[in-house]
Amino acid sequence: MTYWVRWEKEQKAMEVNAGKTLLEVMIEAGMHPDAPCGGEGKCGKCRVWCHGQGEEEREVLACQTRVDRDLWVRTGESVGAIHVLTGGYGRKTEIHPLVTVQRIALAPRKEQPGLSEWERLQKASGIPLRESLPMVRKLSQRNTKDGADLWIVRSREKVLELSFEQEEPQVWGAAFDIGTTSLAGYLVDLKSGEVLTTASAINPQFSYGADVIGRANYALEESEEPLTACIREKVNEMLAEMCRRAQGSCQDVYAVSMVGNSCMHHLFLGISPQSMVHAPYQPAVNRHLILPASDLGIEAASEAEVFWLPLIAGFVGADTVGGLLSTELAWQDELSLLIDIGTNGELVMGNRSRRMACSTAAGPALEGAKISCGMRGADGAIEHVEVDESGGVHIQVIGGGIAKGICGSGLIDAIAVLLRIGVIDDDGHMNSDDQIDGQPVYWFRRPQGTDSGVYLSQKDVREVQLAKGAIAAGVTLLAAQLGITLTKIEKVYLAGAFGTYLRPENACRIGLIPRELENRITAVGNSAGEGAIQILTCENAIRDAERLARETEFLELASLPEFQDVFVDELSFE
Repeated sequence: MTYWVRWEKEQKAMEVNAGKTLLEVMIEAGMHPDAPCGGEGKCGKCRVWCHGQGEEEREVLACQTRVDRDLWVRTGESVGAIHVLTGGYGRKTEIHPLVTVQRIALAPRKEQPGLSEWERLQKASGIPLRESLPMVRKLSQRNTKDGADLWIVRSREKVLELSFEQEEPQVWGAAFDIGTTSLAGYLVDLKSGEVLTTASAINPQFSYGADVIGRANYALEESEEPLTACIREKVNEMLAEMCRRAQGSCQDVYAVSMVGNSCMHHLFLGISPQSMVHAPYQPAVNRHLILPASDLGIEAASEAEVFWLPLIAGFVGADTVGGLLSTELAWQDELSLLIDIGTNGELVMGNRSRRMACSTAAGPALEGAKISCGMRGADGAIEHVEVDESGGVHIQVIGGGIAKGICGSGLIDAIAVLLRIGVIDDDGHMNSDDQIDGQPVYWFRRPQGTDSGVYLSQKDVREVQLAKGAIAAGVTLLAAQLGITLTKIEKVYLAGAFGTYLRPENACRIGLIPRELENRITAVGNSAGEGAIQILTCENAIRDAERLARETEFLELASLPEFQDVFVDELSFE
């Protein structure tokens, strides 16, 4: 049996099978609903209003509402474009592009008796070239009896394009950081190493869960196919947008480099994450991969290649390797700490001689999920909270309009400010007479006579404690395993959008980062994306990435007998 579902605001209508949830129907309709809990009915973010024929409209959770009659559905106000960080700090390297262009002159055939067409090409180029059937075909279609001038586009010994045109071909590369929450893309001129333009987007997989565990579970219980399809589609959209802005074509893109955590890596490649969700939590493959772009559905030049950086472990992925490539941590003698706080928290501590990495189950709270009024960094999000000398609390909203919610950096500020004015104590208990559903809350914006503004609840504080406790425990235990004290750490590289907009003094006030490190913190932006760019602009970067991944030790925090005690100690805001 089928029913019709009509979306009022979007002016869409779909005939669907009875029994499907509205969330499933929204995903099928390409609407990318917000569902951080993966459809378990816990987060309340997929709230819609619906009614049947002749019924009154009612508010429901899309993930918990099954289609059992014709329905009219009204969605809430959509979140505006998110502010995804694409800028980042990059270690200075010389430009030696992965893909190069060479102008060659084929001698007349009579001067090279006995040589095949491909051997003539190799002789003219001066380097051994691997035969490629499409390129052999292209060469064979041209009459070069009397010689010819042409361009070769190549990656190492592989020929990616042959052009007999007079004008030198455009040679571009694209780098992508496939984050759990957001995607960042970069279009790079491979002749100069210049970033021509960037693009960003929400990861469309969020409809299947806010964190990697939720998405991995969906892939195992249902299939990884829809998660793979939607992320590849979004990457193609971003690539087309960047090429259009640069006044070129996707056919000018000959290399695509990618970084992302281990789960995003597997789901993009269509690999089941099963081996990572069961002990000993190892990836199915961890070496760097060079694959034909066409095999992955990437719309680029016909012979373009995709380069995925290697993984360190099951939950320390290619994005961390990208961060190591682009910062000085692995190239200097001084001890440093790299912290990338996203939906998952990855930490690396050490120097050129020895490095140790770990992953912390920070969860999505610091990116706005599982927080009552949490949202991503879009217009309307509270990004900073301050207190004046008289104890007055002031908020700063992205876009300067009315506050609609609170994002990660605002959340850390809020906790720090409420600790300062005594609304929250060091144990995380909230002292407030205002309540919602029996829980103490603190209001940042409350329209008179309503409970529909922006607030922080006792439950939200507990979520932050769990996240910050996991990260702080990771820092403490890495130092212990390396046999050093935190005072020995010379520099802290804070990576990612969260790290860039975070106020170090407030992160240290709540204990997210040890207080003794406050004056050693440097925000490095999207260091993972910068590492992906280096793969395109420095031919030795792949070798360096493989070495960094192989030589960085992995620490499984949960296997340490002292982990639980340290984690509990770090829950306090003291």
